[in-house]
Amino acid sequence: MYLLTDYNYTLPQELIAQVPATRRDQSRLMLLERLGRKISHHCFADVVRFLHPGDLLVVNDTRVVQGRLTGTKETGGKVEALLLDYPGEIPKAGGNIVCECLVKASKPPRSGSKIHFTEGLKATVLKGSEGVYTIAFEFEGRFDAILESIGQVPLPPYIKRNGQGPVYCDDRQCYQTIYAKKKGAVAAPTAGLHFSPELLGDLTNKGIDVIAITLHVGYGTFLPVRLTDIREHKMHPETYELTDKAASTINQAKNEGRRVIAVGTTTVRVLEYAADISGRVRPGSGKCDLFIYPGFQFKVIDALITNFHLPQSTLLMMVSAFAERELILDAYDEAIRHTYRFYSYGDAMLIC
Repeated sequence: MYLLTDYNYTLPQELIAQVPATRRDQSRLMLLERLGRKISHHCFADVVRFLHPGDLLVVNDTRVVQGRLTGTKETGGKVEALLLDYPGEIPKAGGNIVCECLVKASKPPRSGSKIHFTEGLKATVLKGSEGVYTIAFEFEGRFDAILESIGQVPLPPYIKRNGQGPVYCDDRQCYQTIYAKKKGAVAAPTAGLHFSPELLGDLTNKGIDVIAITLHVGYGTFLPVRLTDIREHKMHPETYELTDKAASTINQAKNEGRRVIAVGTTTVRVLEYAADISGRVRPGSGKCDLFIYPGFQFKVIDALITNFHLPQSTLLMMVSAFAERELILDAYDEAIRHTYRFYSYGDAMLIC
């Protein structure tokens, strides 16, 4: 279970979702019951049936930044820059900020070279290599407003429609959870994309509580595991915040024996990273680099809502830790036979 090849499966390309479901809560839902090793098929809105009054649903309220920028070098060549670490504090009216960026260009940019964008945004390459560079941005006005104006949503590389798609699919809205609040992610916490306001209302009416934590999903979520022994892999640190209120709410649920249900793998990482041996979480903020793979002892979560993940990915390894690896791979085979839609805009599963 520690070999990278243990996490392979073959997915037909046509099952990689290029657009979301027409309605968020009308995607499909696989229910995977660990104890009885049972699989059943439902609509995501049916999740209300499988949650109980008193359950606590923990969501990730990070907001995806429109951080994919297209500019030109002084020589006239085109450059694409993707912000990898959205700054926590931004000048309100003009100034400078320094960010790590993933840069694509016909030739690697040199230190000291300039990049020009629209809306008066300029940048200087400070240092870097292998596609990742430290860049100093200069701007007038508000940096976040400039990104909203000229930036693009950083869709995952397996979504290949190049901005084209059905009329209903505006990625600026579709690739954002309805409770997204705190800017800083380069990718969406995709399990949360299935929730609609109506569905959250139905959950509240049933007596299911919802609390938010924050993990700003970084580019590391796309980085493949390259080591034969997965235990040698190191996770890219990502910024998190677990407030006093969230910690108190989660700990109260644990003390009362109520289920804590994580929406997405990003939520799992924060909860388990912040937990003590008794399963109570500590409030705080910082960098989370927890890598969860089979053998990990979960202390906080009792159930997990998640999407279907890429082969050999850290996310597949995490769900294989929560349920048996063989059971997860059997469930994925079942999903393929039933033509579930995979990855970010795809369908979901509830593992309980």
